[in-house]
Amino acid sequence: MNTTKHVLFILTNAGEIGPNKRETGYFFPEVAHPFEVFDHAGIAVEYASPLGGTPPEDGYDENDPAQLAFRNSSSIRRMARSRKLSEVDVLDYDAIFFPGGLGPMVDIANDPDVKRAVARAWNAGKIVAAVCHGPAAFLGVTLEDGSPLVSGRKLTSFSNEEEAGYAQADVPFSLEDALRAEGADYSSTAVWQEKVIVDGRLMTGQNPASGGALAQAIVQALRGEST
Repeated sequence: MNTTKHVLFILTNAGEIGPNKRETGYFFPEVAHPFEVFDHAGIAVEYASPLGGTPPEDGYDENDPAQLAFRNSSSIRRMARSRKLSEVDVLDYDAIFFPGGLGPMVDIANDPDVKRAVARAWNAGKIVAAVCHGPAAFLGVTLEDGSPLVSGRKLTSFSNEEEAGYAQADVPFSLEDALRAEGADYSSTAVWQEKVIVDGRLMTGQNPASGGALAQAIVQALRGEST
């Protein structure tokens, strides 16, 4: 029997953000570091995006061995042909994962197919995870009783303090404030430091430093281990 676990990365298609038309996309280490963890654990990774095709990237650092390895991997070639999210059934996967970057603040935050995918995965008992700006995917997702998915749940994301020194002039809204407004029990640590929060099947990481640790937490959950 094939017991391989499968994680679906859902990526942004937005390559530009804000009044200054800042170039953006997904943040490269927030794919490369989680991929390294999943690959080492023998977990299969597949890719989707709202529009399909090649997701734009940001933040590549060739001096990071994990990023260089991902750049030269067959997996990044598959990501370049990401499937259109509306044509993917998230129930085929054990977990869905939203990497960050500024791009998600443009499309992932509002895309109706993203909202349907998150709700469908959650209602089916799947792991739903995101890092940095990726938790924008959770905004506007409501449960069957009409309450927001994040209401009363512990989570983190890129913080206001981090945004102030990074992209405050570019983002259309504060992610931290928006999550709080939907009732999230939000917390963060010092800027650019690792923080992962596991609240049952909802798993979040604060920033790029948190991507690998978040993936480790997902691996543990997929294996039935306590985090």
